[in-house]
Amino acid sequence: MARVLLGVSGGIAAFKALELVRLATAAGHAVRVVQTPASLRLVGAASFAALTGAPVLVDEWERDPARGAFPGQAQPDHDPASHLELVRNADAFLVAPASANTIAKLAHGLADNLLTSAALAASVPLLVAPAMNDHMWEHPATQANLATLRERGVIVVEPGTGALATRHEWGMGRLAEPPELLAAVEAVVPAGARPWDGLRVLVTAGGTREPIDSVRYVGNRSSGRMGLALAEQAAALGASVTVVAANVALPRRPPLRFVDVGTAAELEAACAAEFERADVLLMVAAVADFRPAAAAAEKLKKEGRDGLELALEPTPDVLSALARRRRPDQTLVGFAAEHGGDAVALGAAKRERKGLDVVVVNDISRADIGFDATENEVTIVTADGAEPVPRASKAEVARAVLDVVARLRRGLGAPA
Repeated sequence: MARVLLGVSGGIAAFKALELVRLATAAGHAVRVVQTPASLRLVGAASFAALTGAPVLVDEWERDPARGAFPGQAQPDHDPASHLELVRNADAFLVAPASANTIAKLAHGLADNLLTSAALAASVPLLVAPAMNDHMWEHPATQANLATLRERGVIVVEPGTGALATRHEWGMGRLAEPPELLAAVEAVVPAGARPWDGLRVLVTAGGTREPIDSVRYVGNRSSGRMGLALAEQAAALGASVTVVAANVALPRRPPLRFVDVGTAAELEAACAAEFERADVLLMVAAVADFRPAAAAAEKLKKEGRDGLELALEPTPDVLSALARRRRPDQTLVGFAAEHGGDAVALGAAKRERKGLDVVVVNDISRADIGFDATENEVTIVTADGAEPVPRASKAEVARAVLDVVARLRRGLGAPA
């Protein structure tokens, strides 16, 4: 697995870096941490040292007891310069959180602390994950600095929109969630031999929109988060991943390939074109069951109308059609969003009816999981029974689903 150098700069989001380290080490990666002096006011070095099992460095002039080595790596027989040795041994360098101040320093080549010195010496992939107040994020200076870094090949892990550190503040600038940060790192580290190398995975994500007129549509609340989590985790395992994205507005990270669609008919055509080359299909997109029988070419006016009646017609069952064309060595996974009731039984019936290997069931009656949430709680239904996955991040749910897929494919004697 990878050796990840994590730079932690000052910002209230520094606490999220602890969870990132936990996820990275649980995934088998070796992690070293360098902190800025300001970050120590928010998270102590002892916390990172306990999670990584390695010394944490802050000052350029302090001696590194590990001599620049990562956990599990042999130490050199001399004391090298920390900012050079750490990046020489690393496979990737992620700065998270990256404050506006640190981003400015990186953009202008300043090297006034261990973190920025190491970044200037790094020849490995450099990623920065900004975290700051929305006004600081939107400031032209910050945006210009980020543009400069992108031009130099630095990967910017875009922040999200949500509650910020200051009370009652809301906006852009929230640090990406730890599973997203880990996925971004895993997308750029040297692959080596990974379990899904050579495997081709087709993922559908998001929700289709069926036009009523030139402005309005019949749609659903799916954001595409679960689909992208599965795509990113499959890519981290080594698979070549294509995402058929239905109205997905989330950040897109390499090395995923995207095919954008809007309607159920467009999704059907895209899947039909890609399916033959796929070894695994993960059908996560919420495809509309019905669409207006006739869409108006122009915007329908409210004036002069007592109401509006829509005649709806069923859309094609994309997943069932693909299942009828499947090869014996393909693995098909569907998702079932159920609203209360015996959701697992309904999912099992769907698996049988559509000819699938796996159905992942989630209960959308809960507001805190599912649609447009960062966490989910599902049950994975196969021919052998049902496996509950307790509430977790969507990245962790994705890993559980892919573990089941890998187990089924081994049972077939197929790769992964």
